[in-house]
Amino acid sequence: MANYQLVVFGASSFVGQLLTRYLFQRHGVSNGLEWAIAGRSQAKLEELRDSLGAGAAGLPIIVADADDEKALRKLCKQTRVVASTVGPYALFGSTLVKLCAETGTDYCDLAGEPQWIAKMIQQHSAAAQKSGARIVPCSGFDSVPSDMGAYYLQQQSIQRFGKPSARVKLRVKGIRGGASGGTVASMLESIRESVANPALRKLLNNPYAFFTSDSSGLPRQPNPQFASYDEDAKKWMAPFVMAVINTKVVHRSNELSGFSYGRDFVYDEAMLTKAGLVGRASAIGIAAGLAAFTGAVAIKPTRELLQRFVLPKPGEGPTPAQQEAGFYDLRFFGTTTDGDKLQVKVTGDRDPGYGSTCKILGEMAQCLALDVSKEEKAGGFWTPSTFGGDKLVARLIEHAGLTFSVVE
Repeated sequence: MANYQLVVFGASSFVGQLLTRYLFQRHGVSNGLEWAIAGRSQAKLEELRDSLGAGAAGLPIIVADADDEKALRKLCKQTRVVASTVGPYALFGSTLVKLCAETGTDYCDLAGEPQWIAKMIQQHSAAAQKSGARIVPCSGFDSVPSDMGAYYLQQQSIQRFGKPSARVKLRVKGIRGGASGGTVASMLESIRESVANPALRKLLNNPYAFFTSDSSGLPRQPNPQFASYDEDAKKWMAPFVMAVINTKVVHRSNELSGFSYGRDFVYDEAMLTKAGLVGRASAIGIAAGLAAFTGAVAIKPTRELLQRFVLPKPGEGPTPAQQEAGFYDLRFFGTTTDGDKLQVKVTGDRDPGYGSTCKILGEMAQCLALDVSKEEKAGGFWTPSTFGGDKLVARLIEHAGLTFSVVE
């Protein structure tokens, strides 16, 4: 019998601290949730616990390093669910996923590293199915708002039109938030690996990279890389940096749900600017800036200069005031094969990468621990929408500051 329902692994990391504070505000030490914090440094974990105030004195601490298999196995046996914030996951996350899959421990994380997720699905799906471990990567801003937004739109489409929308577009209408060193480190690791590995570049460009069934014969997917005009939104658009991971998750949801969105489903993501010449110039600027950044990071000397002098270091990130002032407003445009159209809106009340992400991950972890039995969802690799469905939508609305609505 597990001692805890949930353990936060990497609790002293930037997002781990935010997640710990969020869960403590929600539950105290054991009010409705038996949980603990874990990481490699007893001193840092104690410092975090002390910072929560006198009421946190009884919060349990587990010491385990990301590559200490013996300590991690012991951790897995103590809990029902592990929520991991230890990135870059390609460097520090693989041992924990392997052990969760072997021991039947449910797991979620903030991974936005396609190459690593594809590898974990390939290597550990069979073990997770056998042990009963439900593993849900991409449970932060990438890719919960995208995945749950597409899911919500399809529920509405079926209710209104009797069929799913074959064509869905996510357009980022508004967004404000800073980057943390951990996220930047994950992004740099992905780009560094892809430069050295042509097969990885192919995987990053494959929207069906997380499929475990044959994807041949499915439609070619759009991938907005340049400035272009969106007829539905009536605005110019530019590439969206998170699309590379989000689109893979949404297509994986379609596969896992028995192609409930249809085998002809087409999906893409982009950022909106404005209408007219100003919007066009802005979209061109964003597209050029992203291309220039990727190019600079791909070359070792400029990557090292950026890391030294420009980009935030691991452990650094936006201030509490910046997190509070952040937000996002995502619009999903759906069209059925009959030409019926629908628009839904998903919003978040904090900066996407941190203030909102910590709440989203916290609710996903609790959904795993408290809402969905092993009989309802068997072991294996799931997406947020295929695992949590309406229960997760309800949690996100009630506790995590998200809204889901139809734009009439």
